Amino acid sequence: MARQKVWTIPNLITIFRILLTPVFVFAYLGYNFYLALFLFMVAGFTDALDGFLARILNQRSELGAMLDPLADKILIATSFLCLSTQGIISGWLAILVISRDIVIVVGLFLLKFLGINVNKKIKPLLVSKLTTTLQLLFIFLILFSFVFDFKFSDIQPEMEWVIVVFTLFSGIFYLRQGFQMFFDRNRRN
Repeated sequence: MARQKVWTIPNLITIFRILLTPVFVFAYLGYNFYLALFLFMVAGFTDALDGFLARILNQRSELGAMLDPLADKILIATSFLCLSTQGIISGWLAILVISRDIVIVVGLFLLKFLGINVNKKIKPLLVSKLTTTLQLLFIFLILFSFVFDFKFSDIQPEMEWVIVVFTLFSGIFYLRQGFQMFFDRNRRN
């Protein structure tokens, strides 16, 4: 197997996005919502940019395939944690979103530990992509409402329930996929 280059432009952009998260948290907790919104938008832009560059520069890598969703999970988890600790959203919603991501990450590591090649078998599900998009949009709209005169609180409860449904469904689909790989492996042994 050929050794992949680690320090590619897309991977460096993804690492930059991960490093933006603590700066975002400091801005948010310091009530500097303009900066927090700007950093959140930069993170979103770099998320699109790293994937685009990986394709056009032919710099897709295993590391990038792991780092990119991890960067999303870190930003989403810390954002939901910040929002819940300040009472903007319910604690149970933050726990649900963060728990789903923890279960997925732990499940992937467990499958990999058991010798299952998850990189080739697990593909991002449409429901998971929609879940991540909705979660990011939810955070963006809250930050946007802090900066501009936008009454997000009018639709926040409905959007929270949409996030709950998508978070649960995507979690269930990933659990089902993980258990299927585990049982397929055991049937072959």
